[in-house]
Amino acid sequence: VQLQASGGGLVQAGRSLRLSCAAPRAIFSVFRDYDMGWYRQPPGAQRELVAAISSGRSTNYGDSVKGRFTISRDNSKKRVYLEMNSLKPEDTGIYYCNAKDPRGYESWGQGTQVTVSS
Repeated sequence: VQLQASGGGLVQAGRSLRLSCAAPRAIFSVFRDYDMGWYRQPPGAQRELVAAISSGRSTNYGDSVKGRFTISRDNSKKRVYLEMNSLKPEDTGIYYCNAKDPRGYESWGQGTQVTVSS
């Protein structure tokens, strides 16, 4: 499935951003069965899980973002969102949207840059 991430930008520490991931070409009845996630890759580091939401809307968060970030999905719009509050400089990185279908096949979006200044 093709994924389009958007919403990144440059913000000051303590501010908020909302990322959006769209799957415009996905069929609704197929999208709702995907497990979706947001990953990030900080400069010079490996890609890491930020947040995930299953087809059944169970959520999972990386330890560093618990209590600050919220993942949600709108299946009717074929979108997944990541609400990021109280941003910190260490949240800086490229944020990628991920989709996993019931067979386990994964798709990745192109990434959106988030930069948090101190």
